[in-house]
Amino acid sequence: MIVLGVESSCDETGLALYDTEHGLLAHALHSQIAMHQEYGGVVPELASRDHVRRALPLLQEVMQKSGKHKQDIDAIAYTQGPGLAGALLVGASFACGLGMALNKPVLGVHHLEGHLLSPLLATPAPAFPFIALLVSGGHTQLMRVDGVGQYQLLGETLDDAAGEAFDKSAKLLGLDYPGGPAISAMAERGQTGVHLFPRPMLHSKDFNFSFSGLKTAVLTVVKKSESPLSQTDKENIARGFVEAIVDVLVAKCVNAMKHTGLKRLVIAGGVGANRQLREALNAAASKKRFAVYYPELQFCTDNGAMIAFAGAMRLKNNPALATTDYGFNVRPRWPLQELEPA
Repeated sequence: MIVLGVESSCDETGLALYDTEHGLLAHALHSQIAMHQEYGGVVPELASRDHVRRALPLLQEVMQKSGKHKQDIDAIAYTQGPGLAGALLVGASFACGLGMALNKPVLGVHHLEGHLLSPLLATPAPAFPFIALLVSGGHTQLMRVDGVGQYQLLGETLDDAAGEAFDKSAKLLGLDYPGGPAISAMAERGQTGVHLFPRPMLHSKDFNFSFSGLKTAVLTVVKKSESPLSQTDKENIARGFVEAIVDVLVAKCVNAMKHTGLKRLVIAGGVGANRQLREALNAAASKKRFAVYYPELQFCTDNGAMIAFAGAMRLKNNPALATTDYGFNVRPRWPLQELEPA
């Protein structure tokens, strides 16, 4: 079965072809980062209009790379939610219109399920069950994953997501959007121990997170400075911030592994590309004797491959999920726990 995936939930337009027999055939992605940098964050209306411009050229690119024809597609999976309403509508209308033109069935996919399953595209791929840390600009959640559609929420952020804290703290240091990668790179040059920021909820007896206070602590340090921050000051602040957020994420993961007794941990979402986080998790996994799996770096952020794969896994288990009723709706707010098992 060959599934076309369409991702348009925020500021990346991604399309991909996944074959259940031969794996990922091709993928193409356009990021809107350069367009949104001028505004310091994503402008929903501009994001939606750009998805309209990019979808068809990316489809042509994917078909050319794969050597397949549009009629070779067996089904089309698209991101139904969560995400920006306008951006989701572009992807949904494109997928359903294409499905109608080709007389192919379509399937709405949960964006976060795509992220959760994206490490299965890598080699080696983790087997079910596993614990998943979904960590991105909009979400920080710990999940127990027993199969496609079988997700148990263990804990989540009570305020800012980890990626959101990265971006906001980076802005305080004068870094451009997106701030996460920039503050991580700056932290590499900083000195450890200069700034000991709080580790929110590090010792709580649950698996929830809170990063708003950490961001506020960075703001306090910046405001207390009697003169403009030097480059060294910024690097040391970045180092302290990254160390604090990594310590919390790793501790919660280790506690979740101990609590459940599982031996496989999966990291998904954009922050999963963070080098400091990967190093700390690898060290913890070696010490505590569990395995940790990551998506390929190119699949950490939003992409069409994860949507094609998630759609293919659902259709492989239940082909009846696809429909030729091309009327569509999107779900900008869609709790992952509402998903049915595939």
